[in-house]
Amino acid sequence: MFRLLSALANAWKIPELRRRLLFTLGMLAIYEVGIFIPTPGINGKELGRIFDELAQTSGGGLLNLLDMFTGGALSHATVFALGIMPYISATIIVETLLATAIPALERLRKEGMAGYRKLHQYSRYATVVLAIINSFMYAMLLEKAIPAQFHTQIVLFPGWAFRILTILTMTAGMSMIMWLAEQITERGIGNGMSLIMTASIVGRIPLAIRDIGVRLGPGGLGQNPIAPLALVFMLGLIAAAVLVVIFIEQGQRRIPVQYARRVVGGKVFSGQSTYLPLKVNTGGVLPIIFAVSLLYFPIQIAGFVPQLQGITDWFSRTSVAFNAVYAVLILFFTYFSTAITAHQFLDAAEQMKKVGAFIPGIRPGQSTVEYLDRVLTRVTFVAAVYLVVIAIFPDIVMAWMKIPPRVAGFFGGTSLLIVVGVTLDTMKQIESHLLMRHYEGFMKRGRLRSRRS
Repeated sequence: MFRLLSALANAWKIPELRRRLLFTLGMLAIYEVGIFIPTPGINGKELGRIFDELAQTSGGGLLNLLDMFTGGALSHATVFALGIMPYISATIIVETLLATAIPALERLRKEGMAGYRKLHQYSRYATVVLAIINSFMYAMLLEKAIPAQFHTQIVLFPGWAFRILTILTMTAGMSMIMWLAEQITERGIGNGMSLIMTASIVGRIPLAIRDIGVRLGPGGLGQNPIAPLALVFMLGLIAAAVLVVIFIEQGQRRIPVQYARRVVGGKVFSGQSTYLPLKVNTGGVLPIIFAVSLLYFPIQIAGFVPQLQGITDWFSRTSVAFNAVYAVLILFFTYFSTAITAHQFLDAAEQMKKVGAFIPGIRPGQSTVEYLDRVLTRVTFVAAVYLVVIAIFPDIVMAWMKIPPRVAGFFGGTSLLIVVGVTLDTMKQIESHLLMRHYEGFMKRGRLRSRRS
């Protein structure tokens, strides 16, 4: 703890790092203010009450999980109701999926910084398109699906005027979030998208603590008070989950690499030994975000089809069907996201052959490629199982113990994975600035390993 405080004090002494930290905090403060700005024409208080009712009746449904990612903006239909999800989805679709499938975009990705800027510009356009679609579907959800299910009017003046106003307001809010994220990445510290999502989750801490205080003990308010023993068990589960997340996120599969002996000017230089690091969880939290985004589509479609308005009852985070589909999607996207980046590791085989390096016991060339592919497949399986357990198991246990939905949403596996992972990445960047200026980092021995290294 002393070393952590000392590192933070040293970080504050560095003018550039201090400026970056203050800028990041300022941008996050602007985002937190925007969460509370209401969208015109919507009864936000009544919508919030309905979300609370959904949380109580469906064990914290998918809408409540998405609401956690937006810091409560979705449940009150504020200008930031769309959150960071469209930006993340568009970035992944354009810069990862399409850039791999379309040759023209793949050439842009190989052109260096100029090509990256062009791809990022396409990502911005795609973000606006997704924001328009999502805001329109959300407006229809408020107009039709929710009133039909709860027999209450959320929209004060339904019609195309309200839909267009909602599209303009929420798309502008999404553009503002995108600008804030980019400013944090360029001029602040850490990744802007990840920090905004983390700020949304952390911003729910006061509500989670309030729910714990209200329902603690047999005399607690509400239908399901929290027993002290259940609270202790929950805290132990949270601590164990944090340790598992840190262990896996920092974990590497190190493949030994040996360099051949060289003869230079009649002198023989012995070959050096090094290793090729493979991250255990290469995809990070992206598979979970992909899965949640895909599961959200049926709820949006329900706003158009009256026969599907009761579909939200199926999307209970405690139901077997939902968790089974959720787990399958996480497994699929874990392998999918890893396969997209696998060429970086497989290209290493060709580079090793050019410089005279080899893996002990493996022939250079195609045999090395096949060996790296086998190792990466096994490591990815471990990462996939880890993401499924972290995303599903804590939520099921907390629902079984009758933990309030907001408490389970914040202290559940998905939120912990995001918060801990982003914290490690941010600390890694701060540590890099400290070590460059000959200050000690956060750890006595070694350095924090980035999730992207």
